[in-house]
Amino acid sequence: MEKVVIEAQKRDKINKPSRSALRKEGKVPAIYYSKHHEPLAVQFAERAIHPLVFTSKTSLITLNVEGHEELDCIIKDVQFDPVTEKIVHIDLLGLKKGEKIQIEVPVQLIGNPIGIKEGGILQHTLHKVEIECLPADIPEHLEIDVVNLKLGQAIHAGDLKFDNFVVLNSPESIIAAVTHPKVEKEAAATGETPVATEPEVIAKGKPQDKED
Repeated sequence: MEKVVIEAQKRDKINKPSRSALRKEGKVPAIYYSKHHEPLAVQFAERAIHPLVFTSKTSLITLNVEGHEELDCIIKDVQFDPVTEKIVHIDLLGLKKGEKIQIEVPVQLIGNPIGIKEGGILQHTLHKVEIECLPADIPEHLEIDVVNLKLGQAIHAGDLKFDNFVVLNSPESIIAAVTHPKVEKEAAATGETPVATEPEVIAKGKPQDKED
């Protein structure tokens, strides 16, 4: 997992006018919070956090704040301006070594399913899954092998097995499925998610190699 150091400054004012002023200066207001630490209002350059927000990877952040020890955290939530889509505010979740956390990580599908050659269409239904793990084991993303997925079959959250973390989504949640084109068209017309019509294949995912 990639680790990034960000220089931050403590915020003394947390009202709306002060947050607006910060954004005009090219800075982003944020809140660091943890079970073991009082909430800390901080600010940092938008250019420093921008690459970590607009990516499909999960990154571990070390926050350097004057007068405080280094704070390890991850991005928990991001608020965007509805018009400009610029970053308005960020919530940072503090991490503690040896203590498990729950976090959502992106899912990447690997390979071309057999079912596509059989005339099916690959549906990537769940783009993020929630996992529980130690901070050191947080993957940038999960790679799910779909090569052996046949027409009418699906991979469910309950099919995913990893050594360093567990998936918390409902076991019945569909990650990906190869559906009949007719099923997809009908689902598009009704706004529903297509469901596999045959027993699912248990396809094991493989975790992304972690980085120190």
